[in-house]
Amino acid sequence: MLHQLKPAHGSTKKRKRVARGNSGGGGTTAGKGTKGQDARAGKGKRTKTSEGGQVPLLRRQPKMGGFNRPRRVTFEPLNLETLEERLEAGSYDVDALRVMRIIRTKNPVKLLGKGTLSKKFQLTLNATSKSAKEAVQKAGGSLTIVK
Repeated sequence: MLHQLKPAHGSTKKRKRVARGNSGGGGTTAGKGTKGQDARAGKGKRTKTSEGGQVPLLRRQPKMGGFNRPRRVTFEPLNLETLEERLEAGSYDVDALRVMRIIRTKNPVKLLGKGTLSKKFQLTLNATSKSAKEAVQKAGGSLTIVK
């Protein structure tokens, strides 16, 4: 019958009642060793950030943020392939490229050498790479750099 069921002999054991005196076998330090953080009342769970007396990682990190160069110039890139695909041969400066929405920001423009060029362009830009300059001149065009 269900009310007569019992666990197998020797499979269960009474729990140890610690801190109930030395005669109970778990008195004095109650299985917590001697002194220290782990022996104290209300010790709580160990956290992932706990480093046991070592200065924690977050406190070892530098306290200040990064450094921003005050006079850094950020160029908007313009590739040769963009000129080839979206423009007809002719003369263009930065303002004309902004009107055509080829350049989106107000940053100075730098021509980069990605792609090939077969059309003849006369460009007035803020900066250029060596490979882009050579490609424009090889196609019969010219580059003027303005600050």
